Amino acid sequence: MPFTLVLGGARSGKSSHAETLVQRAPAPWFYVATAQAHGAEHDAEMEERIAQHRARRGGDWVTIEAPHDLAGALGALPSGAPVLIDCLTLWLSNRMLADADPDLDSAILEAELLAHDGPVVAVSNEVGLGIVPDNALARRFRDAQGRLNQRLAALADEVALVVAGIPVKVK
Repeated sequence: MPFTLVLGGARSGKSSHAETLVQRAPAPWFYVATAQAHGAEHDAEMEERIAQHRARRGGDWVTIEAPHDLAGALGALPSGAPVLIDCLTLWLSNRMLADADPDLDSAILEAELLAHDGPVVAVSNEVGLGIVPDNALARRFRDAQGRLNQRLAALADEVALVVAGIPVKVK
């Protein structure tokens, strides 16, 4: 089934665009969320962001939280289910902060994306357009995100870059 990768910067409109793409298939739509509103301390601002995303989507969406086991969540979906993964950037960050191997995790995710028999739209940040980060962890993350985006773009049937709310077809 078709796999679409939606790239963009922060607050570019990529999630809204991705939701529109998934809604082309019949409901119910599955939203695999990778954001976490908790960590070392309570994050009320992230909780509010998550609440806004849920409210915007409405009742035909089934939300599955998968901050770490994204491949497992994708593999557990019903056959043919239309799915939105939002977002790969937060997932990769979660995995790296857990000292996981980002290249191994990316390969496992790729295999599960290939196995899913329904339409998949995945959202990811394009992180390579900014300045070179000033610390080793941030540079490792930027590099791992760039590699993940390249791998998934090669796998994808379609790739869109969302700029200021406007999707631009890349592939």
